[in-house]
Amino acid sequence: MTRGTRRRGASICGTTAAGISCPLRRAASVLPGPERLVGYGFRYWMQGRRSGDLAPWEAAWSLYAGMFGPARARLAVGALADWVVAVERCSGRAIEVADVRCPEFCRDECLAISMIAACQHDTCPALRACTFALVEGRQAESRRLDVVTTQAQAFAHTMASLDQVLSVSSIVAAPHDPAPAGALPN
Repeated sequence: MTRGTRRRGASICGTTAAGISCPLRRAASVLPGPERLVGYGFRYWMQGRRSGDLAPWEAAWSLYAGMFGPARARLAVGALADWVVAVERCSGRAIEVADVRCPEFCRDECLAISMIAACQHDTCPALRACTFALVEGRQAESRRLDVVTTQAQAFAHTMASLDQVLSVSSIVAAPHDPAPAGALPN
């Protein structure tokens, strides 16, 4: 997608109309710092993986290095990268993230934030539900879910060790999408 153009059905933030109406969609500015670090880190790293462009990865590095300094950022960004790779590889669909300049977090970004908050607060049912929703669990095998949750737990632990603990209020009930657009439920 080139600057100034949008894919069909996408908003200015690069998300679909379904994402805009999502009840999970939130303005990043109203969230506490740890949630913004997780949300923007997830967005930037996923964007970098998708595009191959270094700019989103550099944005993630700058964000974390600015917060923690280079040595501690290396730990956080390493755990972030492992988690994002696990989510992308294990997902049964394309993970949706907003454009790097978007001031809001979309559904998948909110689920990602919720996963890390659930890990930090030992809320296993919420963690599994968010993982299931994020990687489209109907097709997800248990071992793929385990890979994602293991990496989420490692990232959550790293963030907590850097005094970045997400609020328990950031744990959301994973939305149930009864059927993909244009399909009948099973």
